[in-house]
Amino acid sequence: MERVSVSSSNIDSVGYDEYSSTLEIAFHNGSVYQYFDVPQQEYIALVNAGSVGGYLANNIKGKYRYSKI
Repeated sequence: MERVSVSSSNIDSVGYDEYSSTLEIAFHNGSVYQYFDVPQQEYIALVNAGSVGGYLANNIKGKYRYSKI
């Protein structure tokens, strides 16, 4: 999945696959997580958020199924 770099102290880049509604988050420490059944508008809001990490914590984590890859 192609990811775009974001300005964040913890997150390196984020990607989104619109066909499977999968959000991929790569962290500076090398960890990569995929979140499933995420609406595209959540991805757009995440990329444009003033705090990408804050948006992830408040709107994605705990709301969508995920897997560490």
